[in-house]
This record gives sequence, structure tokens and C-alpha cells, in this order.
Amino acid sequence: MATLLRKIGLIRLHDRDTEDPKHHQGSFKGSKSNQKNNTKHCNTSSDSNSILNPPDTKTKKSEQSNKDKPPAKEKQTNKDIKEKQQVAASKAPATPLQPLVPHRPHCTQVRTRRLMKELQEIKRLADNFITVELADDNLFEWNVKLHQVDRDSALWQDMKDTNTEYILLNISFPDNFPFSPPFMRVLTPRLENGYVLDGGAICMELLTPRGWSSAYTVEAVMRQFSASLVKGQGRICRKAGKSKKSFSRKDAEATFKSLVKTHEKYGWVSPPVSDG
Repeated sequence: MATLLRKIGLIRLHDRDTEDPKHHQGSFKGSKSNQKNNTKHCNTSSDSNSILNPPDTKTKKSEQSNKDKPPAKEKQTNKDIKEKQQVAASKAPATPLQPLVPHRPHCTQVRTRRLMKELQEIKRLADNFITVELADDNLFEWNVKLHQVDRDSALWQDMKDTNTEYILLNISFPDNFPFSPPFMRVLTPRLENGYVLDGGAICMELLTPRGWSSAYTVEAVMRQFSASLVKGQGRICRKAGKSKKSFSRKDAEATFKSLVKTHEKYGWVSPPVSDG
């Protein structure tokens, strides 16, 4: 009997162990879920630690501070720009003095005194070589009458034949005269050759800045012009349509500028200043 009871007890124990495996599985699953939860918790804690990791926060703060501060290259560039500006300012020329406005009255006085003196000297000429009239009462623009040329020249004969008493010229004196040459042109009669060009312009080196000297007087210039007329075989134009055509100041100025450029390039060959 006792043996039978033992067998029955063993059988029940065996059935409980074999027929109810869920108990073990549940306990096993619970252990696994606990492991998973523990794992998740660790992962969560590790993730939270990674987000709130002090080195990362320091890195973010340093990045933010770096954003706020200009980069080192830009600082260097700005410094270089300032240095370049300082160097350029040191090399820049000093502020120029005021233009020659204060000297203009002085230049006007010099020009006025010089022209007044020359007018007086021309009036005292004994040979009546030239006479002067102010154009519109302007001291700085003269109408000069050339009464004489070489009496053995063809031009002198033309003057006698056409009853031409004088050759009329216009002379304009610039602001800085006598340090710059005057502009001189023929008005009447209409001349051919004799270094008289279109518009009445005169081809003489001494009337250019290159050939001019402040020592030249109006009388000396007119004597040089008279000599160049004869040397260049100047004649009074007698052609029907052309003789009555007057000279133009605009044409004279344009012609004079052109011939000056030409002679500066190829040289002055006629008439030389020494011929005066």
C-alpha cells in the first residue's frame, strides 16, 4: 500500500512537471522580458546619457561661441585691409595746394603791365612799321596793321598794284602771357603762300609753346612775320571768287593746331626762328 501511494505521488509530481510547462515558460518569459526591459532601460539610460553627455554639451557651447565669434581668417583679413589702407594713406600725395586762383590777379597784372609797355614802345616807332588798335577796347586783343614788307619783294609790288596800305592781323594774348605765346592770324587781304594757311593761320615756330620765349615782343614777332612772308613768296590772292572770301578764326585755330602737331612730329623746317 505504501508502495502504491508512493507511485501515485510520483505520478502526480511527474504530471505537474510535464503537463503544465507554461509555468516554466512563463517564468522563463518573465526572465526574458525582465532582461529586455533591463536592456531597454540600459539603452534608454545610455541614450539619455549620450544626449546629456557633458562633453557633448561643452562641444555645443563651444560651437555656439565659435559661431558668435568671427573666424580667425576674417580677423586677419580685416587687419590686412586696415594695414593696406594705412600704407596707401601714407603713400598718397599730400593734399595739393589750392589752384593758382590767388596768382591769377598777379598774372593779370603782369600781362597788363607788359602790354601797356609794348603799346607805348610801338607808338614811339619812327619807321611806322606797325600800328595797333584795340579790338573792342580790349587790351588783350589787338588788331595790328603791318605797313611794310621788303620793298624788293613781289608782295610789296602786289600791295602797290592793289592799293593795299597794310596787312591786317589779329593777335590774342592768353592769360599767362608773356610766358605763353599769343595767337596770331591774318584778317585781310587774302594771302597765298608766305606760310599763311587756311583761315589765316600762320606757320611760325616762335608762335608755339616750343618756340616761344617771354623775351619776344610784339614788334619782334611782326618783323619775323614780315620776313617769313617774303621768304615764303607770299602773294595777294587775285582770283575772282577766292580773293573776296574772308579768313575765319575757327578755321585758323583748327589749322594752327593741326600744323603744330605735324611739325612736332616731323620737326620745324621753315621758317626757322633765326630768320627773324
